[in-house]
Amino acid sequence: MSRAFKQGDTAGFWRAGDTMTFLVIENYKNTELGTIARIARESAQDWTTVETHLGEPLPQDIERYDGLVVLGGAQNALADEDYPHMPDVCSLIRLFHELDRPVMGICLGAQLIARTFGASNILDKPIEFGWRDVVPSAEGRSDTVLKELGNGGPVFHWHTDTMTLPEGAVHLAESAMTPNQAFRLGRATYAVQFHFETGRDEVRNWTEVFAEEIVDHTPDWHLRFEDEAGRHADTADEIGSALARAWLSLL
Repeated sequence: MSRAFKQGDTAGFWRAGDTMTFLVIENYKNTELGTIARIARESAQDWTTVETHLGEPLPQDIERYDGLVVLGGAQNALADEDYPHMPDVCSLIRLFHELDRPVMGICLGAQLIARTFGASNILDKPIEFGWRDVVPSAEGRSDTVLKELGNGGPVFHWHTDTMTLPEGAVHLAESAMTPNQAFRLGRATYAVQFHFETGRDEVRNWTEVFAEEIVDHTPDWHLRFEDEAGRHADTADEIGSALARAWLSLL
């Protein structure tokens, strides 16, 4: 195993026919697998993380991986000059999709899926931040993964960019600010704009480590956090766990 990879916490090395192993692309500092990691541990699923923001290389051989998760980041999905790994991430997304291995792109990861399949990345919209409601579309209510939204509910957001739908995509969810909160391509390539992987503990951590960035757009967040968490975090964590469990079941 390359030293560029970090093994998940649940198991040792992958064994064919035994543990399901998925690949995680970490595009930005202090992003976390969060709820997905917690649910993967429960079901004895394993993962390998590549920290591309630190210059770690993407794998040349993906045969051992049953799926792909592409996490978020503060950069936009077109910032190749500053983040030259992003075209290679797009190529990896396409390869997993063509092999019909489940893909989950979250926030920036969702925007990279949109880019990969010819949609437009829409940059610098007004910020959507905090726990806000997302509602499934009619197709989302019957989708294998997004049906876990039920009738909708609060999930955590932090983005200014968004995207159009790729040709052939199934629209799955929306919020008051963002029409395209989730879509699916094919059987199991999912793009989700909101941070269902970010539970209460992860939001608390972001509140601390990204305090300077947050104060620029939401100056009273440090005063509001506990109240907002008390009203929304438990429900958001339940939704995030259900979504993570449903996607991981596709592996």
